[in-house]
Amino acid sequence: MVLLTLLPPEIVHNILSWIRPEDLAAVPRTCRYLHSLVKGNNALCRDIYRNTLDDPPTNDLDWERELHDLVRLRLICARPTAESKKSELSFVYNTVTRLLKNASRQDYRISHAVTYPESRNANLLTDLFQSDENQEAFLSRSFLFERARGETNRFQDPPKEEHQQSAKLHSLYGMPLLKHGRTRSSRLYPFACSKVYDLRQYTRNTRWGPFMNDGSDRVDWEKVEATLLVLRNNIKNKSLDTFPIFSNLWNVPFAGSWTKSYVPFPIDRERTDLELEDPYDVSGTWLRVVCFLDYNDFFSYNFPIGDRLPDNVPRPVLDIGEATRLILMKIHVTRIEKAPAGDIHGHPIVHFIGFSRSFDGSWDDNANSDLRGTAQMTPEGEVRWTTYSIFNGQERWRSEGVQIGGVQSARGVVGSWFDNDFDPHGPCGPTAFWKMSDREPKSDDKEVFLHDFLPIGRYLYLVFPD
Repeated sequence: MVLLTLLPPEIVHNILSWIRPEDLAAVPRTCRYLHSLVKGNNALCRDIYRNTLDDPPTNDLDWERELHDLVRLRLICARPTAESKKSELSFVYNTVTRLLKNASRQDYRISHAVTYPESRNANLLTDLFQSDENQEAFLSRSFLFERARGETNRFQDPPKEEHQQSAKLHSLYGMPLLKHGRTRSSRLYPFACSKVYDLRQYTRNTRWGPFMNDGSDRVDWEKVEATLLVLRNNIKNKSLDTFPIFSNLWNVPFAGSWTKSYVPFPIDRERTDLELEDPYDVSGTWLRVVCFLDYNDFFSYNFPIGDRLPDNVPRPVLDIGEATRLILMKIHVTRIEKAPAGDIHGHPIVHFIGFSRSFDGSWDDNANSDLRGTAQMTPEGEVRWTTYSIFNGQERWRSEGVQIGGVQSARGVVGSWFDNDFDPHGPCGPTAFWKMSDREPKSDDKEVFLHDFLPIGRYLYLVFPD
């Protein structure tokens, strides 16, 4: 039998590249030969990383640190209780967001109805966060959860960093937790509704969208979290999550929650010169969900008689039911504006036009309109989407949202809709939209055809047969 130490170094390197990251630290302690081979061997760490996780989009990584942090993340998540892990929130947040940043960008779909590729990084995170203890320790630490558990009843301004980190992790998780416990009274939906439909959250500084109330355009992840929770609750109530076009995003943890996770269809499609310059991949067909309250309920909630509620106190919980509209958006790029002066990211502002058509409420004039809008980067590097719904040439409704996961993420855009003139009496509500398929160059930009929402058009037919 040939000893391992007698094999050529390149063969030993290849053998060691398949060990688990957790075992790498033990290898150099076995003998001097392996110590000299492993210690400081960045190439070996790189190969172990690539054999364990997705091939990252860049080689400019500290491979040894990446493996060290991966092992530490697993050890933290393996601790037996939520309390023993809570102090590690910042580390877990940084490591999880980095793993998603380096997730797969392969150009193939798991199936026609799934708009993102298979990812070992996402699968790893799914396994880690399936336990109740890890969800409690890292996904349930925002103000919304604290309020639901009766731990606080005052807003923090500015929000606590741990609240924002937990809310962003929960948003990237993408399958919002609907309860903070096992009883019926632990439902989070009424608390999320009280935030989403509170007009005090909609100001000029927040752009009436999911941004901080300081005019900085930084994303307020607690608003995003509450919006996702309300939307998922309504999707489940309508049993829409039984169909792949919804379940593949709303019932799968970390589904497409990373940059450039959207996989085009068809892959070999032709693209116009303008579309080739578009970093956000705007052109195509998108599915949109819009929720809203009856306006009488909305007004009564926001303007109760004798209202003297301090700004730092949330409104009462809200659990009266909402309406939900499903809308198809067909848009294409019309103009690309150079990045504004001082934009460190150098991403342009992309302008688009198109139209929307209702699936389940064709009688609702608010669902059928022309569209225009922009996609652009915020100063902190998130993707901000603005859309306008146009009726008879007049802009009536507007939306502001952020693309979860970054540029070209399959998870799509989450935010709020509101009156285009920022009416202080509303209405407003939550919305989300995600891309289903790409635009054909010969597509009619004023009509919807079957190929506009292939390859998942047959699922739409199952949901909304005529």
